[in-house]
Amino acid sequence: MNTSTLDKLRKMKFFGMFHAFKSSMETGKTNDYTADELLAHLVEAEWDDRQNRRIERTILYAKFRYKAAIEDVHYHADRTIDRNQVMRLADCTFIDRFENLLITGSTGIGKSYVASAIGHQACILGYRVLYTSTPKLFAKLKMAKADGSYIKEIAKLERQQLLIMDDFGIQPFDAQSRAALMEIIEDRHGKTSLIITSQLPVNKWFEVIGEKTIADAILDRIVHDAHRIELKGESMRRKRGVEPENSL
Repeated sequence: MNTSTLDKLRKMKFFGMFHAFKSSMETGKTNDYTADELLAHLVEAEWDDRQNRRIERTILYAKFRYKAAIEDVHYHADRTIDRNQVMRLADCTFIDRFENLLITGSTGIGKSYVASAIGHQACILGYRVLYTSTPKLFAKLKMAKADGSYIKEIAKLERQQLLIMDDFGIQPFDAQSRAALMEIIEDRHGKTSLIITSQLPVNKWFEVIGEKTIADAILDRIVHDAHRIELKGESMRRKRGVEPENSL
């Protein structure tokens, strides 16, 4: 009977229950439970398994650059990064309030890692997240314009509760990219959240975006009431002599 039950659990894809019941039988612990305790144990195992698989799928879909964790962020004094601020952001209530986060600092200092760590935390808490390199995003949107998939790509971005745009401002925006940026920001404003990382200070973004009227409109929506982290200090890659995905 137990073998048949295990087979049915596996076929119904109740993998949490399957492994918990199999483990209990192998260790002889089934006799330690009352009927309701055993049922509660199996349901809890199934719940945990499904939650873990959901988180794994969400993180995979987000396509993070780094495997990052809030616990691994380093708070060196010369980085001017406030632990309390990061921990407040890690609860992700800023996403519920449709607020943005702007992370600036020189190359190699850990902007992408901090953004990814907060993004991973958002995935764990059940938010839809997408990480993208800004230059690659707009190159992809240009190709989408050419092959007719632009609306589909824009809709995909709009569905994300948190969009992380890394390396913003590495190159100036041309007219097509500027129009696409305006569309993305307008679609998301007051509905979802952004994390933007940039080597440039925020007061230089106007020049990179170009076209005064559009730049004003974009920055008004991005910057107003946004949280800011301004990282300083020596490049963490040079300082540690390792790739930044280990911890920053």
